[in-house]
Parts: sequence; C-alpha cells; structure tokens
Amino acid sequence: MAKNSNIDNDTFVSAKKRLFEKANQPTEETIKSFIGDDAWRQLMKFEDMLGECYNLNREMKFPFGNNYGWSFRYTHNKSLLLYVFFEEGGLSCTLSIADKGVPQVEAMLNDLQPDIQELWKNRYPCGEIGGWLHCSIESDEELSDIVRLLGAKVKHKKKA
Repeated sequence: MAKNSNIDNDTFVSAKKRLFEKANQPTEETIKSFIGDDAWRQLMKFEDMLGECYNLNREMKFPFGNNYGWSFRYTHNKSLLLYVFFEEGGLSCTLSIADKGVPQVEAMLNDLQPDIQELWKNRYPCGEIGGWLHCSIESDEELSDIVRLLGAKVKHKKKA
C-alpha cells in the first residue's frame, strides 16, 4: 500500500487518476472499466467482508470538494464507515478514527500490515489524537486490516 496523498495546507492530492467529473456520475460499468477487474474483485470481496460485520449501506458520493472524486460511501445504520474512491487500476480507502477509537487501534497496531502501521503513524490529524487515513489498496490482506480498523470506529454487529 502506498500513501496516495500529499497533504500540504490541508489540500489532498491523489497520486493516481480518479473520476473527477462531478457532473457525470459514473455507472457501475464505467467504474469497473476504470479500476480494472482485479480492483473490482477486491471491492466486491471488501463489501462481503464489511457485510459480515455491519448492516452495510452503499451510496455513490462526490465528497470533500473537487480533489477526491467519485466514491462509494459506506455506512452502518447511520454511522459513516469509510469512503472507497475509484482510482485508475485500483482503489483507495479514506477513513477517520476519532479520539475514542485510538486506544483500540494502538492495541492492534503491531498485528496490522506494515504499510497500514506507517499510514497510522503518519495520519492526518483529526481531534486530539485521532486521524484520517488515505490508503491505496495493494493487497487483500490490507482489506482485512481496514475492516479491523473500522471496528475501532464503529463496533462490529454481533454475529448470529
């Protein structure tokens, strides 16, 4: 996983091409073609993983102004989980962990992929000790780590 942002003066800049035409909401076929078959497979696997832990809802959004592009916004009931942005040939996840979730993240940190650990250490500040992570997905293992991080943000639903 590579960092995909240069944060300078609170401005996000993606290192990869994204779907930036706000007036043209992409279709699922456009997204699939843009991100590629491997990334689409990862996205569907990720949605399955999220669905096992949450009452998942997905919406198409163009959040945070013009520097981020189109994304899927995932929620559990009314709680925001994360945004998954479409990048040429891949995916990027943007999520925040509030101050109250930091102890749980810190407790699991050594069990996470090295790139995820690095992203956490260099997170964009949010609150006193929380932060935002912008991560380009390189492997399926990173998807599992993202689901684990989300558990520090929104508790996983109880399994039947």
